Amino acid sequence: MLTALAAATDSGGVVHLGPDLLVLGILFVIAYVLGRLGKMIGLPAIPIYMVVGLLASPHFNLFPIDFNNNSYIALIAVFGLIMLLFSLGLEFDQDEFFSNAGKLIISGGSYIAINMIAGFAFGFMVGWGTREALIIAGITATSSSAIVTKLLIELNRLANPETPMILGVTVVEDIFIAIYLAIVSVVLSGETAIWPVILKLGIAFLFLVTMFAVARFGGRVVSRFFRTKDDELFTILFFGLAIMFGGIGEILGVTDAIGAFLIGLVLGATRYRNKIETIAIPLRDVFGAFFFLNFGLALNPATFPEVIWPVLGAVVMTMVLNILAGQFVAKLNGLGVQAGINATVILQNRGEFALILATLALAAGLDPRIQSFAGLYVLVMAVVGPIIASNSDKIGGILLGTKKKKRAAAARDGARPRDAMRTEEIALVEAATAGLEPGENPATKEYVDRVVEQANSQSDQIDASAKDDEY
Repeated sequence: MLTALAAATDSGGVVHLGPDLLVLGILFVIAYVLGRLGKMIGLPAIPIYMVVGLLASPHFNLFPIDFNNNSYIALIAVFGLIMLLFSLGLEFDQDEFFSNAGKLIISGGSYIAINMIAGFAFGFMVGWGTREALIIAGITATSSSAIVTKLLIELNRLANPETPMILGVTVVEDIFIAIYLAIVSVVLSGETAIWPVILKLGIAFLFLVTMFAVARFGGRVVSRFFRTKDDELFTILFFGLAIMFGGIGEILGVTDAIGAFLIGLVLGATRYRNKIETIAIPLRDVFGAFFFLNFGLALNPATFPEVIWPVLGAVVMTMVLNILAGQFVAKLNGLGVQAGINATVILQNRGEFALILATLALAAGLDPRIQSFAGLYVLVMAVVGPIIASNSDKIGGILLGTKKKKRAAAARDGARPRDAMRTEEIALVEAATAGLEPGENPATKEYVDRVVEQANSQSDQIDASAKDDEY
């Protein structure tokens, strides 16, 4: 960052960042325009920001600036990474998890295990090394909680029977991410001696256990540090804690991302959670945009051809595995096939965590193709996923043949009002003639008999028609 600022400073010590600010502003306006267009077809913001970053990269020469040489963009992108994981920890529902831990662990663990094992094997199949295979397994194994939550809200599915199961899987994924990042950070460190590796893993898990314990039992104590009515100081405090624990995580060898996640977990257990979340979400969105934009800046389209087949293979694998895992988890929770389809199309969306892993892999000196692989994979999944999710009911209707059954049900529902009206008509006529003695008014009696016979005949015809439609 100092190098970039020095380059923009003249002999009088005045910093000139006008061109950079101008281009950044234009890029965010472009992101806004593309984002509005993307919403029309249900696209999330993540691939939009990546595409904007890709267009601004030196590989296209569309903008008169080389952002790769400006490290302050990378620094802001780190803030974005920290706020993304901080928000993830903040939104973690401890009560939901601990009140139904057994069922959630089985459901979420099954989903993750199916995808993780296949992803690890896939990494070897494409010819990359063991560490690369571990990263690919993480990239393909976990959903994007941001996209999942966003789709559930936008598709009005919060009240669906499968929604608690979907959210439960994402909760388990959050815990898995914490543990997985701790392991990956040790693996990527390049340490080969057994005892240093054990020591690093021990420190990582001690940090995890300590922070989880504080989050579970120390919420009231931590709440005392936030007793201020000044929103500015309140924001400075939690943002500072997120940055600080990101640094602690990096120093302890568990990455800045997991440090930010854990302090978010702790603050989410305080009585100020809703207030923090209200302020943190806009910060996450702005800094997160820098993170995705910066990732797009580092992508090189010239490398896409060499990863296109692995990416397509990973996309097909992800979709097939999610079909199996979605139905399996739905069955575990006592839900039907359509609920499993709805869960499948929501949980198959991939996003921020895949890009975080790719960033860590690049920093650790792993095969540079992983960055292109992750970028293209996320672009495809983040575009295709929401489109499929918005049509899951139609997909289920075609696969299960429920349209015909719905027509039969509609026919039965349409018959009920007519039956009710006919019954009411009979009742009124009978009530009107209830006081008549037999033989007093034979014409009225004959009319009543005709009405009853006609009503019964129509009811029999409707029932027969409904049965024909159902078969």
